[in-house]
Amino acid sequence: MNLSNIKGIGKTSLELLEAAGFHDVEAVAKAGVEELAKELQRANSMLGISKRNPGLSAVAKWIEDARQLAGVEPDSEEPVTMPVNHEATPQVASMLSVAPFALPLPSKVLMENELGVSDIPAGILLNRYSGDLDVRVERRIPKSRQPVPVATAGYVRLGDNGGGSQRLEIDVSKIRSTEDLGDALPKTAAVKTSPSNDRVALLRAPRSSTNVGKDPNSRWFIRGVLHSHPISITVGAVVTLLVMFMVPVAVGSAGLLLLSVLKPAAFAWVPRWLLVFPAMLPLFGLAWLIWGLSGSCRICGQKLFVHRSHLKNSRAHHFRGLGYILPLCIHLLLFRWFRCTHCGTPVRLKE
Repeated sequence: MNLSNIKGIGKTSLELLEAAGFHDVEAVAKAGVEELAKELQRANSMLGISKRNPGLSAVAKWIEDARQLAGVEPDSEEPVTMPVNHEATPQVASMLSVAPFALPLPSKVLMENELGVSDIPAGILLNRYSGDLDVRVERRIPKSRQPVPVATAGYVRLGDNGGGSQRLEIDVSKIRSTEDLGDALPKTAAVKTSPSNDRVALLRAPRSSTNVGKDPNSRWFIRGVLHSHPISITVGAVVTLLVMFMVPVAVGSAGLLLLSVLKPAAFAWVPRWLLVFPAMLPLFGLAWLIWGLSGSCRICGQKLFVHRSHLKNSRAHHFRGLGYILPLCIHLLLFRWFRCTHCGTPVRLKE
C-alpha cells in the first residue's frame, strides 16, 4: 500500500520516509516510534530534504494510522529489525573510501560525449536492508579436459564419436596432402587496429609515455578518462582564478579611490592607476561567462567552476576555508588532471 494513504504525510515527508528505507505502509506499521524518528533524523541530516525533523508525536500518528491501514495490532506487534546502517561499520567505511563509483548516466549523455559503458568507472552500491552484511568471494578453477583418443588413417584423423567406432564412408583415395597443392597457400593480411579503436583506448587511459618515470602514488601521475575539451577547461580554470583574484582587488581599489575623493587630505597617497582593476573586472566577468560557466565534468556533466550547495564527493579537492573551486583550478593547472567535485571521477587533460 502506498505511503500517501497515511494521514499527515506530505510530499516532503514521503521523500524522507523513502530515503530512510520505508517504502510502504507495512514497513511503517511495523516500526517503533523512537526508531523511526531516529532513522528519519539521520536521513534528513545527510540529504537535507526537510528544514526540520518530524517530531515524535507526528511519527506516532503516522505509525498508528499505518497500523490501522495494514491491520497490525499493537498488542501483537513483534520486535522489528530496523534497517542496518552498513556505512557506519568501520570495515565498510574503509572499503567505500577506496572503492570506485559513478553516477547513473542517461544514454543521451553517453552519446553526446562519445562514451562507452566500459569508459565509466565501476561502482559499488550497498543497499540498506534488514539483516547483516554478507560478502562472499568464490574462486572456481575449471577442470582440465581429458584428451580424446583419435585414430589416424592416411591423411585423415578419425575421432571417437562416443561409441568407439570410427567414421565410415570416407573415400581416402580422393584426399591429397599439402605437398600436392604446389603453390603455398595465400597468407591472410594482418589485421590493423583502426583509428577509432586507438581513440577508445586513449579515452580510457593515458599513453604509456605520459607517465614514464612518475610515481603512481603521486599527484604528478596523470590518471582518469580523457576530457573532450581540455583546452576549454584549462582556459576556464585560468579565468576563474583571475576572477577570484580580481573581485576583492577591484572592490578594495574602488573603495580607496572613493575615499581619496571624499577625503583627499587623508588619502592623498592613493594612486590613480588603481582604477585599472575596477575597469578590468567586467572583461574578466565576461570571459568567465564564456569559458568558466561552460566548464563541466566529462562523466556527470556538472559545472566545475560554479558553486553548488550540496553534498560534495569525499575525494574532491578541498581547502578548508577556501572551498572547492579554487583547489580544483590549482590542481587542474599544476598536475593536468583533477577529480570532479560532484562525482569524484578522475579526469585528465593530457593524452
